[in-house]
Amino acid sequence: MHGYAATGLDEIVKDANLTRGAVYHYFGSKKGLFLAVLESVQNEVAEKVEAESGKSKDVWEQLILGCRAFVTTAVEQKNKRIMLIDGPAVLGWEIWRSMDEQGSMRLLHEQLQFRQQQGYFESVSIDALTHILSGALNESTLWIAQMPDVMESVEAILQHLLSESSKVK
Repeated sequence: MHGYAATGLDEIVKDANLTRGAVYHYFGSKKGLFLAVLESVQNEVAEKVEAESGKSKDVWEQLILGCRAFVTTAVEQKNKRIMLIDGPAVLGWEIWRSMDEQGSMRLLHEQLQFRQQQGYFESVSIDALTHILSGALNESTLWIAQMPDVMESVEAILQHLLSESSKVK
């Protein structure tokens, strides 16, 4: 995987057995093709988060499982460059951020809001908590992508931060 900048459209069309015209017809440009790929990766990550969090009936465990699923799926070789490195660089921070808000952050917000309705995070702004936790998850994912052996530490800290923030009245 060479990344967006190091991969030419000629290489893409050859590997995909397409023509340049087909890429331009369906995606408008190399950047449009990348946008479609990023959307696909984000949908795959969201599906994994939902599937993993759905493995428990306990709301607290659902939150932890969902966060863990996000991090582990995002650092997979096929996802990390597209989601975390090229996404913001190619599309720009604002577009990447908007896509993140519609995907992973939306799921996180829903889970935190549900926990608040059950009496947790009573005096905490769920919007603020969502943004802070999402930022922590994204940064953790970049760190884990570079140093996979820190995953256990990240999970422990994440669990601690969530449990402490749920005590805020």
